[in-house]
Amino acid sequence: MDRAQIVHDNFLTRVAQGDLPDGPLPCPGLNKTDAVSLFRSQVLSRALDRTSRAMQKAGQGFYTIGSSGHEGMAAVAHALRPTDIAFLHYRDAAFQIARSEQVPGQQIAWDMLLSFACSKEDPTSGGRHKVLGSKALMIPPQTSTIASHLPKAVGAAYSLGAARRHDPEHRELPEDGIAMCSFGDASANHSTAQGAINTAGWTSVQSTPLPLLFVCEDNGIGISVKTPTGWIQASMQHRPGIKYFQANGLDIFETFAVAKEAAEYVRTRRKPAFLHLRTVRLFGHAGADVPTTYLSKSEVEADEANDPLLHSVRLLDQAGALTPDQALRIYKDTCARTERIAAEAATRPHLTNAAEVMASLIPPTRACKPTNGPSAEARTRAFGSDLRAMDDPQPMSRLINWALTDLMLEHGEIVCMGEDVGRKGGVYGVTQKLQQRFGPDRVIDTLLDEQSILGLAIGMGHNGFIPIPEIQFLAYLHNAEDQIRGEAATLPFFSNGQFSNPMVLRIAGLGYQKGFGGHFHNDNSLAVLRDIPGVIIACPSTGSDAAQMLRECVRLAREEQRVVVFLEPIALYPMRDLHEAQDAEWMTTYPSPDQRIAIGEVGVHGDGIDLAIVTYGNGHYLSQKALPALQAAGLKPRVIDMRWLAPLPADALRAATKGCKQILIVDECRRTGSQSEALMAFFTENCAETPTARVAAEDCFIATGPAYAAPLPSEESIVEAALKLAGGRS
Repeated sequence: MDRAQIVHDNFLTRVAQGDLPDGPLPCPGLNKTDAVSLFRSQVLSRALDRTSRAMQKAGQGFYTIGSSGHEGMAAVAHALRPTDIAFLHYRDAAFQIARSEQVPGQQIAWDMLLSFACSKEDPTSGGRHKVLGSKALMIPPQTSTIASHLPKAVGAAYSLGAARRHDPEHRELPEDGIAMCSFGDASANHSTAQGAINTAGWTSVQSTPLPLLFVCEDNGIGISVKTPTGWIQASMQHRPGIKYFQANGLDIFETFAVAKEAAEYVRTRRKPAFLHLRTVRLFGHAGADVPTTYLSKSEVEADEANDPLLHSVRLLDQAGALTPDQALRIYKDTCARTERIAAEAATRPHLTNAAEVMASLIPPTRACKPTNGPSAEARTRAFGSDLRAMDDPQPMSRLINWALTDLMLEHGEIVCMGEDVGRKGGVYGVTQKLQQRFGPDRVIDTLLDEQSILGLAIGMGHNGFIPIPEIQFLAYLHNAEDQIRGEAATLPFFSNGQFSNPMVLRIAGLGYQKGFGGHFHNDNSLAVLRDIPGVIIACPSTGSDAAQMLRECVRLAREEQRVVVFLEPIALYPMRDLHEAQDAEWMTTYPSPDQRIAIGEVGVHGDGIDLAIVTYGNGHYLSQKALPALQAAGLKPRVIDMRWLAPLPADALRAATKGCKQILIVDECRRTGSQSEALMAFFTENCAETPTARVAAEDCFIATGPAYAAPLPSEESIVEAALKLAGGRS
């Protein structure tokens, strides 16, 4: 049977008969007017659940997760301020509705029903998903992810304290605000949640301000798997650095009182707290899920008998705020009004083509105060004796360090973070002296957790900072890739460009490290990054390019609010020589701070027309090494350094290869899922008459020891492939 209809009928019957569940008397603190308002929010949340199910059956709505049983979150919203950023559990419609009562001019039922109908007039996602979220209510939209929003909630909370010390130009959150994130008891077991909670405690015990309220909505089950009785309390009650609160989420008076106490603790102490709410889940998990297929009928009925709306009717009656008859009238009127609004929302237009769907992948450009670059005095103080070395050729690692220094001098909202980036200066010394120059507030040594590093960056991006997080090795990204794929990159898409979390993610990676680390430190696959819509990928091959490209990456994040990945080839960090020992031909001088390489601008080396070698990163270095052999064989080649891997610099590649007789792609990544696959398709579609071949790594991990480079392209394999493509010329 339809459990939603059963719950509805039970409410009508039991309230009419005065058959209300037992419970304690109302706690003090919630006045009658506010209590009635919260009940109205709860009822609207329930009515929206019922209506969304009806819309789905009628083909007017789409997949949805209901909030029934979790309506007590309305009281949590009332205990917070509408400017407190809230990252919500997917069952928190009542929270959003109650918060809308705190902000004038909201039409919350209409807005949410437009979302249910996936209308392009939906003010949150523009018709891209049924999401909770609102810019006016400071609720960044979330899809049905499992705990992936907790790390960025930690980052947002950290940003509140950081903004007091270094106020960013585009600060979004108030100085005395707090951050809140909510999630279910099952989600609390996810490694992402555990990492975020651990990070919050780790930060708190060091007396670093972190005003964050975790809210765990414990309904005792995750889809069909029960949470052990007492598990959340036992596992969370004594976490170091985090104060534990608990309340009965079925009781809006108690929930408000405890949530207010918890919020006040967080706001005044600037420390994290964990609010554990007991709830029930009604109607099953989501969509057509039927709870009686995995729970006994008696268990389902026991939860239904504990309907929080029934408890609210009793409490309001006991408080003298509302009689059961009045409550019943509110319920019926709200259901009828919601149905009327839904009928109109279902007629509103939808997205109709790819261009409309894709329109919000890239956030809007924002106005930024002009900067004139760092002053001479500031540079002298920061660089010291390094200034005298800037006229001399240097390896890439040093030029990246100098570029970061100049950028941090120019833009006070830049914050670097990662494992070992501070006192140690990074595994390869790229961030040496940065913490000494700018302090631990702006160069943050994080704990060893990539999810937390990226979450910190995403959260700080929410509050106007330009984060430059570092992932120590490319393979380590796989521990946290969903923070880019499922959180950072999707935020503009699901918020119709209203929210953004710009960043420049530095990753040390790719192959060719001699005898170090095997596949975990020599990872030559970019597939996990290349298929994320909206993400920019940059990969320099020389120090001068790295400095200029990094400046463009920061501009893209700061002005265009983009998520940028800056991939640094580890093997080229210390590279000095090209053809002969001590020839120093791979080193470059530091370009002046006003020079940058624009996105989509490729590097063209040489003007030969016999062969165009299209490459990037280590492939550029190896291709340059191969040039003497190719020229000795009578070929006149040119080398094209892509620099920008995503989006593909299509126009520049067409121009750079125009007139060339053959095209050879040199790609240090594995043949399957590599950049070379996309380039082969591109040149086939755009230059079908030009013979094209590729040299790529084997579909194999990289070994440690003398065979480290065996599966990778080499100078010799490039020469061999080029001569073969040119018709065996020798």
